[in-house]
Amino acid sequence: MRKAIAALGVCLALVSGGPGAAATLAENNEAMFRLMQEKRGVTASQIARIREIFNASGMAGQGNPAVTRHPMTPQQAAAKVPGDPYQYYRNARFERICGRKYMAPLYDPATERPEDAEVCVDMFEYPNVPMAYPVTWISAREAALVCAAEGKRMGDAHEWEGAAAGALLEPDYRFDLGSHGAMRAAHNAKWGQQKTWTYGPQWRRGICAQNSSKSPGCNGGSWSGCGSNTYPVGAFPNCRSGLGVYDLEGNAAEHMNLPMAPSQMASRGSTTLGVTEMKGSWFIWDKIRAHEEWARWRAPYWHGSRVMSTASHRNYHLGFRCFRDVR
Repeated sequence: MRKAIAALGVCLALVSGGPGAAATLAENNEAMFRLMQEKRGVTASQIARIREIFNASGMAGQGNPAVTRHPMTPQQAAAKVPGDPYQYYRNARFERICGRKYMAPLYDPATERPEDAEVCVDMFEYPNVPMAYPVTWISAREAALVCAAEGKRMGDAHEWEGAAAGALLEPDYRFDLGSHGAMRAAHNAKWGQQKTWTYGPQWRRGICAQNSSKSPGCNGGSWSGCGSNTYPVGAFPNCRSGLGVYDLEGNAAEHMNLPMAPSQMASRGSTTLGVTEMKGSWFIWDKIRAHEEWARWRAPYWHGSRVMSTASHRNYHLGFRCFRDVR
């Protein structure tokens, strides 16, 4: 285990400001791709397609190496987990249900068992490898394409919310209201009196990957001025939902699909998808709560576009995770 974590540290020290910090984004991405193959079993052909997407982006990765300064190394994160983190976070029952490593089934514990799940979600933010830094600077379109390259998909907003709240419920989109603002207001009014967070009924500091800082002089979101100062995923074992999903709060915010019509629901097989929804909080939350957020909260139409638009938004604290239909 120590050798594995040491190797991980060497691969990822580059974007931590450690030895070899002159490495390029492409070199860092190649180190990440090797981890995905080794630890998750992503195939060579899948990696080839993912590499194409990342290379075409020119920005997708674990942050701009020139300015990113992570507050915690993979070795420090591994020390917070009992034993080998790669084994600690594996769940044989979940793997049987989901058919992949590091995924968790989504269901309603009040009426269902894990085996009843029809969809699974990555336990961690992409690249979904424990102790790796999350991918940022990726657009919603690119995120959807990367998930598809692995035989997965982007999730609908209600699926992410179910993962965070600890119970996947039936969709409650008010398509009849006809606008994002009206749909959002109705949803938040419905759930606003019973707010929860992934770890419990009250918001708390120190539970999730939320105590980092912006780069000095970060000027609103530029590639050259704003580092993706995230933590290794899985570095906070208590930042876990009731369904076994980690880092839904803190680290990177996450792209999600918000359908504006039934025909745009990823959970019903749509590939055209709806509009962008940004879920979760990000790495500064213990210091600066930049806006309201809770498990089933839906955000304003920030940087909004269709998910599959070539102009969909990207920034230094925005990432994603994938979902997979299992029935």
